[in-house]
Amino acid sequence: MHYSLGIDAGGTYTDAILVRDSDASVVGSSKSLTTYPDLVAGIRNAIDGLDPTYLKNVNLVSVSTTLATNTVLEGTGSPVALILVGEHPMKGEFPAKHVLSIPGGHGFNGEEIEEPDIDAVRKFALKFKDDVAAFAVSSVFSIRNPEHELAITDVIHELTGLPVVCGHELSQDLGAYERAVTASLNAQLLPISHKFILSVMDEIKRKNIDARLLMLKCDGTVVGLKDALDKPVESIFSGPAASLVGASFLSGKGTCAVVDVGGTSTDVSAITDGVPELSDTGAVVGGWKTKVRATRMETSAMGGDSHVWTCSKAIHIGPRRVIPLCLASSKYPGFLEKLKRSVAPLRSLLDRNIQPTKFFMRSGFEPIGLDESEAEVFKVIGDEPMSLNEIASLSKKYPSTVMIDSLIQKRLIQAIGFTPTDALHVLGEYTFWDVEASKAGADKLSDLNKVSSLEFCNKVKDIVARNMAFNLMSYILPDVDRSGIKKIVDGEFNARFKVDVPVVLLGGPVAAYRENMENIIDAQIIIPKHAEVGNAAGALFGKGIKRIEIIIRPISVADPDQGYLVFSPIGRKDFEKYREAVEYANEHGKSMVLDYMGECGVSKDNIDIKMTTKTFSPEGWKHAPLETTITISGVGYPKKFVL
Repeated sequence: MHYSLGIDAGGTYTDAILVRDSDASVVGSSKSLTTYPDLVAGIRNAIDGLDPTYLKNVNLVSVSTTLATNTVLEGTGSPVALILVGEHPMKGEFPAKHVLSIPGGHGFNGEEIEEPDIDAVRKFALKFKDDVAAFAVSSVFSIRNPEHELAITDVIHELTGLPVVCGHELSQDLGAYERAVTASLNAQLLPISHKFILSVMDEIKRKNIDARLLMLKCDGTVVGLKDALDKPVESIFSGPAASLVGASFLSGKGTCAVVDVGGTSTDVSAITDGVPELSDTGAVVGGWKTKVRATRMETSAMGGDSHVWTCSKAIHIGPRRVIPLCLASSKYPGFLEKLKRSVAPLRSLLDRNIQPTKFFMRSGFEPIGLDESEAEVFKVIGDEPMSLNEIASLSKKYPSTVMIDSLIQKRLIQAIGFTPTDALHVLGEYTFWDVEASKAGADKLSDLNKVSSLEFCNKVKDIVARNMAFNLMSYILPDVDRSGIKKIVDGEFNARFKVDVPVVLLGGPVAAYRENMENIIDAQIIIPKHAEVGNAAGALFGKGIKRIEIIIRPISVADPDQGYLVFSPIGRKDFEKYREAVEYANEHGKSMVLDYMGECGVSKDNIDIKMTTKTFSPEGWKHAPLETTITISGVGYPKKFVL
């Protein structure tokens, strides 16, 4: 009997799920808190929560993670140097510490415009090799001919020994600026991703698990170990992709909308006939427009661990994530008494950091880039929760909200506060941690709002449910005015939305929001068994998909009899006859798909390959097509589960 293990390292929780291969039944699941800065400790804890008797028979492990997304969002990637070759359309800055621009590049047909300045490359590489962790190279029209990128890569490898990322390796789409950004981000992530993947491999070996390791990409497909190591940028937004695939599997619905309530955010997306809906444009992360294809989604910074705070008798939720009071009380003895003794500040002073339920502690990251005032405040903050009053009494500098925000943004301190998770603890609908701490926090915040603690918590729950419904309808109605959607969701009209596809809810406590959602929208709401580890299931059930696009054009439009050029991801090749070019493209494309699937550990028997051909010729053209695009698509199943 064989089993497969799915793991999702999310922003708040790390989930694991075990599935029996023979009937695709879930035989075990586990959740643990995600650990920072070392995610592997959280993965170890999640695996430790599974029955060890199954683990020795696991032969496939698939992982999804928010590591790439968080690294880019927080600006904590490794420093890189970028080399631009040719006349790049400058649309903005690049995510690189050092940038060199040199002549070179190719034209639309892959013909060389100008030789690259290799001497300038040598000087640049030697100057900055000790100041960066990797290099990125992006040449104009390298998707038609990558020879300049490859030549520069050889020089950098010889001089520095550092990894190099080429733009043509990541995307075959037009868009030189976006391709350069994508290459730079990928180079930033290489050292961090390598450490993470190798650590996961070590952990699997430590458990005596002899299995293939796959990783989920942000389009809901899986990649083998080589691609995961070489192209970590493709795992950006793999979390929402995992929720889609997992929701479809757990609910048995090939077509559905998915609302995934995590600790940090709520993500809405959809899957149709088993295929995730993808964005028409590349993923945008941290403000950087990339050439990475990702699932289309609607997201908001409101999750189970979002900070609930009050000001001017209004209840605010988010956008920052905090440690719930109930969890902090379970981890730190004496915290409950400290919370009960906390004095409510004057209502005029209330803001997101000045709250009777807000506490702070160190995160474990090393302090870098602090000014004098920040260093003075940080010095007195300890490894256990402290109120703002405690910090102020020990520090020579007053810990203003701006300063606290700066320390949080630099990941040096983490905050503790009241959350929607605490509200559910008070209401008795989710009681995983210390209920008394949640009640103590609710009492303090409800007093400030002149309502009972139950009224306060029900209001928090309603806000979260309406946010879920608003995100869902904004996703389903992308061209409809959002203010109008909000008015209907908030009940300002005698009408409500009807959704014609099933809506699957994922996340630990989502069952608590089912009734609220059904009152707001008319839809079939599904909460599948194991919804709390849906992303881990998604990591496991992603397909391996490889799409190769090959273009054939005549060498000369004026004289097509000169021969034909074939442009593929590995370069340009010429042929005398059009028929020879087509035969090569078909065989070469199929071979590339099979090689890729082999690296994913997919056997030929588990691969479906489709080939499509599109041609274009202007009116009156009497030769072979002016342009032929041959697309070879392979869908592989790393594990054929018997359903």
